Amino acid sequence: MRTASVLVQTLCVPCYNRCRYCLLRWDGHPVGADYERSQAYAGRFYDWIKKERPELQFHFSFGYSMDHPRLFEALDFLRRIGSVFAEMLQMDGVRFREGAALASWLGEIRQAGVKRLNFTFYGLEDYHDRFAGRKGDFAYLVRMIDCALKIGFELSAGIPLTHENAEDAAALVSLLREHGMENIRCFVPHSEGRGISLEAVRFSQRDFDVLPATVQGLINGQAYMSEASWLEKGFHPMEKRMLLLSLTPENIARLEGQPFDETMAEMEALDEAYYEALPDMEELAALYGDPQNDRWYGQRDLLYHYQRRYIEEKGLRLYDVTDERQTGSRRY
Repeated sequence: MRTASVLVQTLCVPCYNRCRYCLLRWDGHPVGADYERSQAYAGRFYDWIKKERPELQFHFSFGYSMDHPRLFEALDFLRRIGSVFAEMLQMDGVRFREGAALASWLGEIRQAGVKRLNFTFYGLEDYHDRFAGRKGDFAYLVRMIDCALKIGFELSAGIPLTHENAEDAAALVSLLREHGMENIRCFVPHSEGRGISLEAVRFSQRDFDVLPATVQGLINGQAYMSEASWLEKGFHPMEKRMLLLSLTPENIARLEGQPFDETMAEMEALDEAYYEALPDMEELAALYGDPQNDRWYGQRDLLYHYQRRYIEEKGLRLYDVTDERQTGSRRY
């Protein structure tokens, strides 16, 4: 397995939503280390990688939302390390700003070099607001879209499809088109974090079959398909990994005093210990695959589904490198 990139993160910026499928299980209490200290550490790590491991990509992020209280300083740092996040912001979960305040904020973001904004819509207005856990969120996103288009941003939107919202997908796409949103994609939400709560309403082949062609065409059929189709067509090989270093008040002092090559080795050891304890994708599919199952998955999500079953069946106690709130890895 080849390490291809390193992501350093600190989960220190609050999110104003409480989405049903939050990957990071946001509960109103940030768990990340102090931002300035984390940025300084990330800057030193970046400089070390550029000198000692130039073949690796390096990324830095903060969460739970992009609504950083000193956003423009953060963007300057992201630009220094060549991060794509210096030019693209995810707009979900930012605090409400209205009228001139919203226009001014978006204008400052554009002047700071951000070119693209991304939005997520969980359904039509009432359903979206319940899913996002914030009344008025849908209308606010639409107002942001209208304002951002006037300022000159490139915009994109994602729609996570479930059995609950599939019948409204066509109307939602039409509404977004009316507001000038051209780049729309539909996807099947993951079951990581709080996403496990969506298993009972997972999107299925039957849901797909009744979608109009205009919506079907917005789904990447190579990335998402039914379990039956994955088992028939086979899986994409996973040959690379991203190492994720999550900075917290509990670990940052130790990491600051540790050589970066030791930190790299530590993260790689966590990844290898986890995957060595589990069968590979093909073996797991042979054990648990259901060739009659018409529910849709991404490959990573289907692997996660099988791994959970194996871990529970064998009673394993493993450090979960797939939990993106903590230090771990993502194979792809």
